[in-house]
Amino acid sequence: MELTILHLYPEFMSLYGEYANLAVLRRHLEALGVTVSLRAAAAGEAPDFAGADMIYMGAGTERGQKRAMEGLLPHRDALLAAVDRGALVLFTGNAMETLGASVTGAAGRVWPGLALADFTTVETERRVPEDVVALPALWDAPAVGFMNKCSVTRGITNPLFRELPLGFGNEADHGPEGYVSGDVLATHITGPVLVKNPDFLDLVLRRLFARKGWEAPERLPVLPHEREAYQVTLAELQARIGK
Repeated sequence: MELTILHLYPEFMSLYGEYANLAVLRRHLEALGVTVSLRAAAAGEAPDFAGADMIYMGAGTERGQKRAMEGLLPHRDALLAAVDRGALVLFTGNAMETLGASVTGAAGRVWPGLALADFTTVETERRVPEDVVALPALWDAPAVGFMNKCSVTRGITNPLFRELPLGFGNEADHGPEGYVSGDVLATHITGPVLVKNPDFLDLVLRRLFARKGWEAPERLPVLPHEREAYQVTLAELQARIGK
């Protein structure tokens, strides 16, 4: 069993240890007997979307995000074709915003997005660096992580998280957060989110197996201490919100 993951712009879109999302995913896949080919698309290169089973981009600075959008726009049709044929897409941090119609910078300049969805983002003077507890729409266990954003995203009707008991959502404190459409998954939560949330990781694993037509085992592999670490983090954050 072989699977190819395309990592977009790891040299400048990997704040907060975002590369670890792919490191932990690869370890789990290999524990399941899958040979993983991890390919990086650097600035100035044409990403090989056609050969990718999964496409990932992590968080960057506001400047890095605009650089990523400019780099990807000429290859938008190839990205859409990959999505149409069933490639799983995961964008974390402010990479999520690039999937929408536009991002308006703090100075008022409008940057065209990839337009996989019609939501829009506007950068604000308010920066929100804080821990997060989120209630998922696709799995049962609460998600935990970190968020550092200075933007508001409007127009998302299908969020990845129903609400945030702790944290700032797409538009407001405690509101819905992230975006999901089929196998396109996006969230501003970093930390890195797959490392911190084993159930989110399992969801991605099962969707990748389904994409390839493989039968996933009923019980997926568990690496040492990952669920214990999740439980400790969740308990600490829930104590802060009185739950």
